[in-house]
Amino acid sequence: MITGELKRDVDALWLEFWQGGITNPLTVIEQITYLMFVRLLDVNEARDENRARRTGKPFEKRRFGPEEQELRWSQFRHLGADKMLPLVRDKVFPHFRKASTSGSAFAEFMKDAQLMIQKPSLLVKAVGMIDKLPLTEGDTKGDLYEYLLSKLTTAGINGQFRTPRHIIRLMVDMLEPKPTDVIADPAAGTGGFLVQVMEHLMEKYTSPEGVIEETDPDTGKPYKIYTGDMLEEHREHVRSSMFHGFDFDATMLRIAAMNLMLHGVDDPDIHYQDTLSNGFAERFPKSAKEGFDIVLANPPFKGSLDYEDVDSGLLRQVKTKKTELLFLVLILRMLKVGGRSATIVPDGVLFGSSTAHVALRRLLVDDNQLEAVISLPSGVFKPYAGVSTGILVFTKGGRTDNVFFYDVQADGRSLDDKRVLVAENDLPDCLARWQARDESKDTDRKDRAFFVPAEDIRAANYDLSLGRYQERVYKEEEYDPPHVILERMKTLNDDIASDLAELEEMLG
Repeated sequence: MITGELKRDVDALWLEFWQGGITNPLTVIEQITYLMFVRLLDVNEARDENRARRTGKPFEKRRFGPEEQELRWSQFRHLGADKMLPLVRDKVFPHFRKASTSGSAFAEFMKDAQLMIQKPSLLVKAVGMIDKLPLTEGDTKGDLYEYLLSKLTTAGINGQFRTPRHIIRLMVDMLEPKPTDVIADPAAGTGGFLVQVMEHLMEKYTSPEGVIEETDPDTGKPYKIYTGDMLEEHREHVRSSMFHGFDFDATMLRIAAMNLMLHGVDDPDIHYQDTLSNGFAERFPKSAKEGFDIVLANPPFKGSLDYEDVDSGLLRQVKTKKTELLFLVLILRMLKVGGRSATIVPDGVLFGSSTAHVALRRLLVDDNQLEAVISLPSGVFKPYAGVSTGILVFTKGGRTDNVFFYDVQADGRSLDDKRVLVAENDLPDCLARWQARDESKDTDRKDRAFFVPAEDIRAANYDLSLGRYQERVYKEEEYDPPHVILERMKTLNDDIASDLAELEEMLG
Protein backbone atom coordinates (compact mmCIF):
# COMPACT_ATOMS: atom_id res chain seq x y z
CA MET A 1 0.00 0.00 0.00
CA ILE A 2 1.19 3.52 -0.77
CA THR A 3 2.00 5.44 2.41
CA GLY A 4 1.34 9.05 3.31
CA GLU A 5 5.01 9.88 2.79
CA LEU A 6 4.96 8.34 -0.68
CA LYS A 7 1.80 10.28 -1.54
CA ARG A 8 3.51 13.49 -0.50
CA ASP A 9 6.52 12.64 -2.70
CA VAL A 10 4.26 11.92 -5.68
CA ASP A 11 2.25 15.10 -5.04
CA ALA A 12 5.48 17.09 -4.96
CA LEU A 13 6.62 15.48 -8.22
CA TRP A 14 3.22 16.22 -9.80
CA LEU A 15 3.50 19.86 -8.73
CA GLU A 16 6.98 20.10 -10.25
CA PHE A 17 5.59 18.97 -13.62
CA TRP A 18 2.81 21.52 -13.49
CA GLN A 19 5.21 24.30 -12.57
CA GLY A 20 7.45 23.10 -15.40
CA GLY A 21 4.66 23.70 -17.94
CA ILE A 22 3.35 20.11 -18.31
CA THR A 23 -0.27 20.44 -17.21
CA ASN A 24 -2.07 17.62 -19.04
CA PRO A 25 -2.59 14.93 -16.37
CA LEU A 26 -2.23 12.06 -18.86
CA THR A 27 1.04 13.51 -20.12
CA VAL A 28 2.33 13.82 -16.55
CA ILE A 29 1.43 10.17 -15.84
CA GLU A 30 3.04 9.04 -19.08
CA GLN A 31 6.29 10.93 -18.45
CA ILE A 32 6.54 9.67 -14.86
CA THR A 33 5.88 6.15 -16.15
CA TYR A 34 8.65 6.41 -18.75
CA LEU A 35 11.14 7.52 -16.13
CA MET A 36 10.03 4.78 -13.71
CA PHE A 37 10.54 2.30 -16.53
CA VAL A 38 14.05 3.60 -17.30
CA ARG A 39 15.00 3.12 -13.67
CA LEU A 40 13.45 -0.36 -13.46
CA LEU A 41 15.24 -1.42 -16.64
CA ASP A 42 18.52 -0.63 -14.93
CA VAL A 43 17.45 -2.41 -11.71
CA ASN A 44 16.55 -5.55 -13.66
CA GLU A 45 19.79 -5.37 -15.64
CA ALA A 46 21.74 -5.19 -12.38
CA ARG A 47 19.81 -8.16 -10.97
CA ASP A 48 20.48 -10.21 -14.12
CA GLU A 49 24.16 -9.33 -13.85
CA ASN A 50 24.16 -10.48 -10.22
CA ARG A 51 22.38 -13.69 -11.20
CA ALA A 52 24.90 -14.31 -13.99
CA ARG A 53 27.81 -13.83 -11.59
CA ARG A 54 26.26 -16.16 -9.00
CA THR A 55 25.23 -18.91 -11.42
CA GLY A 56 28.05 -18.59 -13.94
CA LYS A 57 25.44 -18.50 -16.73
CA PRO A 58 25.38 -15.39 -18.93
CA PHE A 59 21.98 -13.92 -19.74
CA GLU A 60 21.16 -13.56 -23.42
CA LYS A 61 18.99 -10.49 -23.83
CA ARG A 62 20.84 -7.56 -22.38
CA ARG A 63 18.95 -4.31 -22.14
CA PHE A 64 22.08 -2.22 -22.55
CA GLY A 65 25.02 -3.18 -24.73
CA PRO A 66 28.65 -2.38 -23.84
CA GLU A 67 28.44 0.90 -25.77
CA GLU A 68 25.12 1.86 -24.13
CA GLN A 69 26.12 1.82 -20.46
CA GLU A 70 25.80 5.60 -20.22
CA LEU A 71 22.07 5.19 -20.88
CA ARG A 72 21.53 3.34 -17.60
CA TRP A 73 19.75 5.11 -14.77
CA SER A 74 22.57 4.43 -12.34
CA GLN A 75 24.97 6.19 -14.71
CA PHE A 76 23.10 9.36 -15.67
CA ARG A 77 21.16 10.07 -12.46
CA HIS A 78 24.20 11.86 -11.01
CA LEU A 79 24.70 14.15 -14.02
CA GLY A 80 24.02 17.84 -13.81
CA ALA A 81 21.03 19.45 -15.51
CA ASP A 82 22.93 20.58 -18.62
CA LYS A 83 24.29 17.09 -19.35
CA MET A 84 21.30 15.02 -18.23
CA LEU A 85 18.63 16.56 -20.47
CA PRO A 86 20.38 16.07 -23.83
CA LEU A 87 21.46 12.54 -22.88
CA VAL A 88 17.96 11.41 -21.86
CA ARG A 89 16.23 13.25 -24.72
CA ASP A 90 18.67 12.39 -27.52
CA LYS A 91 19.94 8.95 -26.47
CA VAL A 92 17.79 7.25 -23.80
CA PHE A 93 14.43 7.80 -25.50
CA PRO A 94 15.76 6.92 -28.97
CA HIS A 95 16.96 3.71 -27.29
CA PHE A 96 13.26 3.01 -26.56
CA ARG A 97 12.24 3.74 -30.12
CA LYS A 98 15.01 1.62 -31.58
CA ALA A 99 13.12 -1.43 -30.34
CA SER A 100 10.23 -0.53 -32.68
CA THR A 101 11.98 -2.36 -35.49
CA SER A 102 11.57 -5.67 -33.63
CA GLY A 103 7.84 -5.89 -34.28
CA SER A 104 7.18 -6.73 -30.61
CA ALA A 105 4.18 -5.50 -28.65
CA PHE A 106 6.51 -3.49 -26.44
CA ALA A 107 7.96 -1.82 -29.52
CA GLU A 108 4.46 -0.98 -30.74
CA PHE A 109 3.70 0.96 -27.59
CA MET A 110 7.13 2.58 -27.28
CA LYS A 111 7.66 3.65 -30.88
CA ASP A 112 6.21 7.12 -30.17
CA ALA A 113 7.87 7.58 -26.78
CA GLN A 114 9.37 11.02 -26.38
CA LEU A 115 10.59 13.16 -23.54
CA MET A 116 8.21 16.09 -23.07
CA ILE A 117 10.31 17.69 -20.34
CA GLN A 118 12.04 20.74 -21.75
CA LYS A 119 13.44 22.32 -18.58
CA PRO A 120 16.75 20.76 -17.46
CA SER A 121 15.99 21.56 -13.80
CA LEU A 122 12.62 19.76 -13.98
CA LEU A 123 14.25 16.60 -15.33
CA VAL A 124 16.85 16.61 -12.55
CA LYS A 125 14.14 17.03 -9.90
CA ALA A 126 11.98 14.32 -11.50
CA VAL A 127 14.90 11.88 -11.68
CA GLY A 128 15.86 12.67 -8.09
CA MET A 129 12.33 12.11 -6.79
CA ILE A 130 11.77 8.91 -8.77
CA ASP A 131 15.15 7.63 -7.57
CA LYS A 132 13.82 7.83 -3.99
CA LEU A 133 10.62 5.89 -4.69
CA PRO A 134 10.74 2.25 -3.45
CA LEU A 135 9.83 0.80 -6.85
CA THR A 136 11.40 -2.56 -6.09
CA GLU A 137 9.33 -3.25 -2.97
CA GLY A 138 6.42 -5.59 -3.67
CA ASP A 139 3.88 -4.04 -6.01
CA THR A 140 4.71 -0.45 -5.11
CA LYS A 141 4.96 0.59 -8.76
CA GLY A 142 1.40 -0.64 -9.26
CA ASP A 143 0.23 1.24 -6.17
CA LEU A 144 1.99 4.37 -7.39
CA TYR A 145 0.36 4.10 -10.79
CA GLU A 146 -3.04 3.65 -9.15
CA TYR A 147 -2.45 6.79 -7.09
CA LEU A 148 -1.45 8.69 -10.21
CA LEU A 149 -4.64 7.56 -11.92
CA SER A 150 -6.68 8.77 -8.95
CA LYS A 151 -5.59 12.29 -9.86
CA LEU A 152 -7.51 12.11 -13.13
CA THR A 153 -11.04 13.49 -12.84
CA THR A 154 -12.21 10.70 -15.16
CA ALA A 155 -10.55 7.87 -13.22
CA GLY A 156 -12.94 5.08 -12.41
CA ILE A 157 -15.92 6.28 -14.50
CA ASN A 158 -15.79 3.13 -16.60
CA GLY A 159 -15.50 0.85 -13.59
CA GLN A 160 -11.75 0.44 -14.11
CA PHE A 161 -10.11 -0.16 -10.75
CA ARG A 162 -6.81 -1.85 -10.20
CA THR A 163 -7.28 -5.27 -8.61
CA PRO A 164 -5.44 -5.63 -5.26
CA ARG A 165 -2.38 -7.81 -5.70
CA HIS A 166 -3.26 -10.22 -2.88
CA ILE A 167 -6.65 -10.92 -4.51
CA ILE A 168 -4.93 -11.54 -7.85
CA ARG A 169 -2.51 -13.93 -6.15
CA LEU A 170 -5.37 -15.91 -4.62
CA MET A 171 -7.04 -16.28 -8.03
CA VAL A 172 -3.80 -17.33 -9.75
CA ASP A 173 -2.94 -19.82 -7.00
CA MET A 174 -6.42 -21.35 -7.24
CA LEU A 175 -5.98 -22.01 -10.97
CA GLU A 176 -2.33 -23.11 -10.69
CA PRO A 177 -1.21 -22.24 -14.25
CA LYS A 178 1.37 -24.46 -15.94
CA PRO A 179 4.29 -23.31 -18.12
CA THR A 180 2.61 -24.88 -21.18
CA ASP A 181 -0.63 -22.89 -20.79
CA VAL A 182 -1.77 -20.02 -23.00
CA ILE A 183 -3.19 -17.28 -20.78
CA ALA A 184 -5.31 -14.19 -21.48
CA ASP A 185 -6.94 -11.23 -19.78
CA PRO A 186 -9.68 -9.49 -21.86
CA ALA A 187 -9.58 -6.39 -19.64
CA ALA A 188 -5.87 -6.35 -18.91
CA GLY A 189 -5.38 -2.82 -17.61
CA THR A 190 -1.80 -2.63 -16.33
CA GLY A 191 -1.26 -6.39 -16.67
CA GLY A 192 -1.53 -7.33 -12.99
CA PHE A 193 -3.00 -10.79 -13.58
CA LEU A 194 -0.47 -11.70 -16.26
CA VAL A 195 2.46 -10.48 -14.16
CA GLN A 196 1.25 -12.51 -11.17
CA VAL A 197 1.09 -15.65 -13.34
CA MET A 198 4.71 -15.09 -14.32
CA GLU A 199 5.71 -14.64 -10.67
CA HIS A 200 3.77 -17.80 -9.76
CA LEU A 201 5.61 -19.79 -12.43
CA MET A 202 9.01 -18.44 -11.38
CA GLU A 203 8.41 -19.41 -7.74
CA LYS A 204 6.87 -22.81 -8.44
CA TYR A 205 9.37 -23.87 -11.10
CA THR A 206 12.54 -22.75 -9.35
CA SER A 207 14.50 -25.48 -7.59
CA PRO A 208 15.93 -24.74 -4.11
CA GLU A 209 19.34 -24.36 -5.74
CA GLY A 210 17.92 -21.72 -8.07
CA VAL A 211 16.77 -19.33 -5.32
CA ILE A 212 19.30 -16.52 -4.93
CA GLU A 213 19.41 -14.19 -1.91
CA GLU A 214 20.23 -10.56 -2.74
CA THR A 215 20.03 -7.17 -1.06
CA ASP A 216 18.02 -4.36 -2.60
CA PRO A 217 20.43 -1.52 -3.42
CA ASP A 218 17.70 1.08 -2.81
CA THR A 219 16.38 -0.09 0.55
CA GLY A 220 19.05 -2.42 1.91
CA LYS A 221 16.36 -5.07 2.45
CA PRO A 222 16.95 -8.70 1.45
CA TYR A 223 14.94 -10.24 -1.37
CA LYS A 224 14.89 -13.52 -3.25
CA ILE A 225 15.56 -14.01 -6.96
CA TYR A 226 13.69 -16.94 -8.47
CA THR A 227 15.61 -18.10 -11.52
CA GLY A 228 12.83 -20.31 -12.85
CA ASP A 229 15.49 -22.83 -13.85
CA MET A 230 12.89 -25.57 -14.42
CA LEU A 231 11.15 -23.32 -16.95
CA GLU A 232 14.11 -23.47 -19.31
CA GLU A 233 12.54 -25.94 -21.75
CA HIS A 234 9.46 -23.68 -21.99
CA ARG A 235 11.41 -20.42 -22.10
CA GLU A 236 10.50 -19.42 -25.66
CA HIS A 237 6.80 -20.11 -25.08
CA VAL A 238 6.81 -18.10 -21.85
CA ARG A 239 8.65 -15.18 -23.43
CA SER A 240 6.59 -14.77 -26.57
CA SER A 241 3.41 -16.84 -26.86
CA MET A 242 2.06 -17.51 -23.37
CA PHE A 243 0.67 -14.13 -22.30
CA HIS A 244 -2.10 -12.19 -24.06
CA GLY A 245 -3.75 -9.00 -22.83
CA PHE A 246 -6.40 -6.79 -24.38
CA ASP A 247 -7.79 -3.41 -23.37
CA PHE A 248 -9.06 -0.18 -24.94
CA ASP A 249 -6.96 2.12 -22.74
CA ALA A 250 -3.69 2.70 -24.61
CA THR A 251 -1.92 4.25 -21.60
CA MET A 252 -2.68 1.23 -19.44
CA LEU A 253 -1.55 -1.12 -22.19
CA ARG A 254 1.77 0.69 -22.38
CA ILE A 255 2.15 0.11 -18.62
CA ALA A 256 1.18 -3.55 -19.09
CA ALA A 257 3.81 -4.04 -21.82
CA MET A 258 6.48 -2.44 -19.62
CA ASN A 259 5.34 -4.41 -16.57
CA LEU A 260 5.52 -7.77 -18.35
CA MET A 261 8.83 -6.99 -19.99
CA LEU A 262 10.30 -6.15 -16.61
CA HIS A 263 9.10 -9.54 -15.34
CA GLY A 264 10.88 -11.53 -18.03
CA VAL A 265 8.18 -11.67 -20.71
CA ASP A 266 10.12 -10.16 -23.59
CA ASP A 267 7.37 -10.11 -26.20
CA PRO A 268 3.90 -10.23 -24.63
CA ASP A 269 0.87 -10.12 -26.92
CA ILE A 270 -0.65 -6.86 -25.74
CA HIS A 271 -3.29 -5.35 -28.00
CA TYR A 272 -5.49 -2.29 -28.14
CA GLN A 273 -8.88 -3.95 -28.52
CA ASP A 274 -12.48 -3.58 -27.39
CA THR A 275 -12.96 -7.26 -26.63
CA LEU A 276 -16.77 -7.02 -26.64
CA SER A 277 -16.86 -5.69 -30.20
CA ASN A 278 -17.28 -7.58 -33.45
CA GLY A 279 -14.24 -9.32 -34.85
CA PHE A 280 -12.38 -9.89 -31.59
CA ALA A 281 -12.17 -13.65 -32.18
CA GLU A 282 -10.11 -12.91 -35.28
CA ARG A 283 -7.40 -11.46 -33.03
CA PHE A 284 -6.81 -14.74 -31.22
CA PRO A 285 -3.12 -15.63 -31.60
CA LYS A 286 -1.98 -18.82 -33.35
CA SER A 287 -1.19 -20.37 -29.98
CA ALA A 288 -4.87 -20.02 -28.97
CA LYS A 289 -6.82 -20.76 -32.14
CA GLU A 290 -8.78 -23.40 -30.24
CA GLY A 291 -9.12 -21.10 -27.24
CA PHE A 292 -7.09 -20.14 -24.20
CA ASP A 293 -6.16 -22.51 -21.37
CA ILE A 294 -6.70 -19.88 -18.68
CA VAL A 295 -8.51 -16.54 -18.61
CA LEU A 296 -8.09 -14.29 -15.56
CA ALA A 297 -10.08 -11.07 -15.41
CA ASN A 298 -11.58 -8.26 -13.42
CA PRO A 299 -13.88 -6.79 -16.10
CA PRO A 300 -15.41 -3.29 -15.83
CA PHE A 301 -18.47 -3.35 -13.59
CA LYS A 302 -20.15 -0.14 -14.63
CA GLY A 303 -21.96 1.02 -17.68
CA SER A 304 -23.89 -0.48 -20.53
CA LEU A 305 -23.29 -0.63 -24.27
CA ASP A 306 -25.25 -0.06 -27.44
CA TYR A 307 -26.30 -3.33 -29.03
CA GLU A 308 -24.73 -2.18 -32.31
CA ASP A 309 -21.30 -2.12 -30.67
CA VAL A 310 -21.47 -5.63 -29.21
CA ASP A 311 -20.58 -8.85 -30.97
CA SER A 312 -23.88 -10.44 -32.01
CA GLY A 313 -22.58 -13.86 -30.97
CA LEU A 314 -22.40 -12.68 -27.34
CA LEU A 315 -25.93 -11.28 -27.45
CA ARG A 316 -27.30 -14.56 -28.72
CA GLN A 317 -26.10 -16.16 -25.48
CA VAL A 318 -27.30 -13.41 -23.11
CA LYS A 319 -29.28 -10.47 -24.45
CA THR A 320 -28.12 -7.58 -22.29
CA LYS A 321 -26.25 -4.30 -22.34
CA LYS A 322 -24.53 -4.90 -19.00
CA THR A 323 -20.78 -5.25 -19.42
CA GLU A 324 -20.29 -7.56 -16.42
CA LEU A 325 -22.60 -10.17 -17.97
CA LEU A 326 -21.25 -9.80 -21.50
CA PHE A 327 -17.67 -10.27 -20.29
CA LEU A 328 -18.54 -13.62 -18.70
CA VAL A 329 -20.03 -14.82 -21.99
CA LEU A 330 -16.93 -13.49 -23.77
CA ILE A 331 -14.63 -15.39 -21.40
CA LEU A 332 -16.50 -18.64 -22.05
CA ARG A 333 -16.01 -18.03 -25.77
CA MET A 334 -12.29 -17.31 -25.27
CA LEU A 335 -11.65 -20.53 -23.35
CA LYS A 336 -10.97 -23.79 -25.10
CA VAL A 337 -13.01 -26.79 -23.95
CA GLY A 338 -11.51 -27.73 -20.61
CA GLY A 339 -10.05 -24.24 -20.18
CA ARG A 340 -10.54 -22.50 -16.83
CA SER A 341 -11.21 -19.02 -15.57
CA ALA A 342 -11.22 -17.06 -12.33
CA THR A 343 -13.16 -13.84 -12.80
CA ILE A 344 -14.20 -11.08 -10.38
CA VAL A 345 -17.87 -10.08 -10.61
CA PRO A 346 -20.09 -7.66 -8.69
CA ASP A 347 -22.54 -9.35 -6.33
CA GLY A 348 -25.43 -8.46 -8.60
CA VAL A 349 -24.24 -11.08 -11.06
CA LEU A 350 -24.68 -13.72 -8.36
CA PHE A 351 -28.29 -12.99 -7.43
CA GLY A 352 -29.76 -10.57 -10.02
CA SER A 353 -33.29 -11.59 -11.00
CA SER A 354 -33.42 -10.20 -14.55
CA THR A 355 -33.79 -12.59 -17.46
CA ALA A 356 -30.19 -11.89 -18.54
CA HIS A 357 -28.77 -12.55 -15.05
CA VAL A 358 -30.58 -15.86 -14.69
CA ALA A 359 -29.67 -16.90 -18.25
CA LEU A 360 -25.99 -16.22 -17.56
CA ARG A 361 -25.97 -18.26 -14.35
CA ARG A 362 -27.89 -21.08 -16.08
CA LEU A 363 -25.24 -21.06 -18.80
CA LEU A 364 -22.48 -21.47 -16.19
CA VAL A 365 -24.23 -24.22 -14.21
CA ASP A 366 -26.00 -26.25 -16.93
CA ASP A 367 -23.64 -25.97 -19.91
CA ASN A 368 -20.29 -25.68 -18.14
CA GLN A 369 -18.66 -26.61 -14.84
CA LEU A 370 -19.04 -23.91 -12.22
CA GLU A 371 -16.39 -24.83 -9.68
CA ALA A 372 -16.40 -22.12 -7.01
CA VAL A 373 -18.01 -18.94 -5.73
CA ILE A 374 -15.70 -16.98 -3.43
CA SER A 375 -17.51 -14.19 -1.57
CA LEU A 376 -15.30 -11.14 -0.92
CA PRO A 377 -15.89 -8.40 1.68
CA SER A 378 -17.29 -5.13 0.36
CA GLY A 379 -14.20 -3.06 1.20
CA VAL A 380 -11.77 -4.87 -1.13
CA PHE A 381 -11.82 -2.09 -3.75
CA LYS A 382 -11.86 0.86 -1.36
CA PRO A 383 -11.16 3.74 -1.47
CA TYR A 384 -12.15 3.71 -5.15
CA ALA A 385 -15.34 1.65 -4.90
CA GLY A 386 -17.36 0.07 -2.11
CA VAL A 387 -19.11 -2.49 -4.30
CA SER A 388 -19.44 -6.05 -2.97
CA THR A 389 -17.79 -8.61 -5.21
CA GLY A 390 -17.10 -12.28 -5.62
CA ILE A 391 -14.82 -14.57 -7.61
CA LEU A 392 -16.30 -17.13 -10.01
CA VAL A 393 -14.11 -20.11 -10.90
CA PHE A 394 -15.39 -22.17 -13.83
CA THR A 395 -14.36 -24.57 -16.59
CA LYS A 396 -15.67 -24.44 -20.14
CA GLY A 397 -17.69 -27.56 -20.88
CA GLY A 398 -18.15 -30.47 -18.52
CA ARG A 399 -20.87 -30.74 -15.89
CA THR A 400 -21.62 -28.99 -12.63
CA ASP A 401 -22.33 -31.44 -9.81
CA ASN A 402 -21.33 -29.44 -6.73
CA VAL A 403 -20.15 -25.85 -6.27
CA PHE A 404 -17.54 -24.82 -3.67
CA PHE A 405 -18.52 -21.72 -1.64
CA TYR A 406 -16.20 -19.78 0.66
CA ASP A 407 -17.00 -16.78 2.83
CA VAL A 408 -14.02 -14.38 2.93
CA GLN A 409 -14.70 -11.93 5.76
CA ALA A 410 -11.20 -10.40 6.01
CA ASP A 411 -8.43 -10.05 3.41
CA GLY A 412 -5.55 -8.85 5.58
CA ARG A 413 -6.42 -5.17 5.08
CA SER A 414 -8.78 -2.86 6.95
CA LEU A 415 -12.07 -2.57 5.08
CA ASP A 416 -12.16 1.23 5.22
CA ASP A 417 -10.67 3.78 2.84
CA LYS A 418 -7.22 3.51 4.45
CA ARG A 419 -6.82 -0.25 3.74
CA VAL A 420 -3.97 -0.66 6.23
CA LEU A 421 -2.54 -4.09 7.08
CA VAL A 422 -4.41 -6.02 9.79
CA ALA A 423 -3.95 -9.46 11.34
CA GLU A 424 -7.29 -10.91 10.20
CA ASN A 425 -6.84 -12.64 6.83
CA ASP A 426 -8.99 -15.45 5.45
CA LEU A 427 -7.22 -15.72 2.08
CA PRO A 428 -4.61 -18.34 3.13
CA ASP A 429 -7.38 -20.47 4.65
CA CYS A 430 -9.51 -20.01 1.51
CA LEU A 431 -6.69 -21.32 -0.67
CA ALA A 432 -5.90 -24.19 1.70
CA ARG A 433 -9.55 -25.27 1.91
CA TRP A 434 -9.83 -25.06 -1.89
CA GLN A 435 -6.74 -27.18 -2.43
CA ALA A 436 -7.93 -29.78 0.12
CA ARG A 437 -11.62 -29.64 -0.87
CA ASP A 438 -13.66 -32.81 -0.58
CA GLU A 439 -17.25 -32.88 -1.88
CA SER A 440 -18.17 -35.73 0.45
CA LYS A 441 -16.87 -34.02 3.60
CA ASP A 442 -17.31 -30.27 3.08
CA THR A 443 -21.08 -30.28 3.49
CA ASP A 444 -21.58 -28.30 6.73
CA ARG A 445 -23.22 -25.04 5.67
CA LYS A 446 -22.50 -23.50 9.06
CA ASP A 447 -18.82 -23.62 8.10
CA ARG A 448 -16.98 -20.94 6.15
CA ALA A 449 -16.32 -23.39 3.28
CA PHE A 450 -18.89 -25.84 1.95
CA PHE A 451 -20.25 -27.46 -1.21
CA VAL A 452 -23.73 -26.92 -2.61
CA PRO A 453 -25.25 -29.48 -5.01
CA ALA A 454 -26.20 -28.17 -8.44
CA GLU A 455 -29.78 -29.37 -7.85
CA ASP A 456 -30.13 -26.94 -4.93
CA ILE A 457 -28.83 -24.10 -7.10
CA ARG A 458 -31.31 -24.88 -9.88
CA ALA A 459 -34.14 -25.03 -7.34
CA ALA A 460 -33.14 -21.53 -6.13
CA ASN A 461 -33.46 -20.08 -9.67
CA TYR A 462 -29.68 -20.36 -10.09
CA ASP A 463 -29.02 -17.96 -7.22
CA LEU A 464 -25.27 -18.00 -6.43
CA SER A 465 -25.20 -15.66 -3.43
CA LEU A 466 -23.51 -17.12 -0.37
CA GLY A 467 -26.29 -16.02 1.96
CA ARG A 468 -28.77 -18.16 0.09
CA TYR A 469 -27.08 -21.36 1.24
CA GLN A 470 -24.97 -20.56 4.29
CA GLU A 471 -26.59 -21.34 7.63
CA ARG A 472 -25.86 -18.65 10.17
CA VAL A 473 -25.14 -19.69 13.73
CA TYR A 474 -26.76 -17.34 16.22
CA LYS A 475 -25.35 -17.23 19.72
CA GLU A 476 -27.75 -16.31 22.46
CA GLU A 477 -26.48 -13.34 24.45
CA GLU A 478 -26.66 -13.51 28.24
CA TYR A 479 -27.36 -10.39 30.29
CA ASP A 480 -27.29 -9.67 34.01
CA PRO A 481 -30.66 -9.55 35.74
CA PRO A 482 -32.31 -6.08 35.72
CA HIS A 483 -31.88 -5.51 39.46
CA VAL A 484 -28.11 -6.12 39.14
CA ILE A 485 -27.86 -3.61 36.29
CA LEU A 486 -29.91 -1.11 38.32
CA GLU A 487 -27.60 -1.45 41.33
CA ARG A 488 -24.61 -0.90 39.05
CA MET A 489 -26.19 2.30 37.67
CA LYS A 490 -26.91 3.57 41.21
CA THR A 491 -23.28 2.96 42.17
CA LEU A 492 -22.09 4.88 39.12
CA ASN A 493 -24.41 7.80 39.96
CA ASP A 494 -23.10 7.86 43.53
CA ASP A 495 -19.50 7.93 42.23
CA ILE A 496 -20.35 10.81 39.89
CA ALA A 497 -22.06 12.77 42.69
CA SER A 498 -19.05 12.22 44.97
CA ASP A 499 -16.63 13.42 42.28
CA LEU A 500 -18.74 16.53 41.63
CA ALA A 501 -18.85 17.36 45.32
CA GLU A 502 -15.07 16.98 45.55
CA LEU A 503 -14.59 19.22 42.52
CA GLU A 504 -16.95 21.85 43.97
CA GLU A 505 -14.98 21.86 47.24
CA MET A 506 -11.72 22.35 45.35
CA LEU A 507 -13.18 25.34 43.52
CA GLY A 508 -14.25 26.90 46.83
